[in-house]
Amino acid sequence: MNKGTRNALLGFIAGAAAGALAGVLFAPEKGAKTRKEISKKVKNVSKDITETLSEKVDHLKEQVNEVVNEMREKAKEAETKVKDKVKEKTSAETV
Repeated sequence: MNKGTRNALLGFIAGAAAGALAGVLFAPEKGAKTRKEISKKVKNVSKDITETLSEKVDHLKEQVNEVVNEMREKAKEAETKVKDKVKEKTSAETV
């Protein structure tokens, strides 16, 4: 995850948590109801964070798979070139 994405994600998390907490704490409710609201907000924010992180992890997996596949192709190409050079050298030496 690059630095910009990480900062944006942390900013989102901090903003969501601060907004939820401020909204609940400044509301004129009784203690039990306030605690219930805080619990509800925390669950919602937690769910949002989990979904966001899951999306980021899936995207990162895709990127890693693309890089791995690209590296495999390059390794195959390099292997083919090395084998060709070895064949050239061995056929040149036998002549």
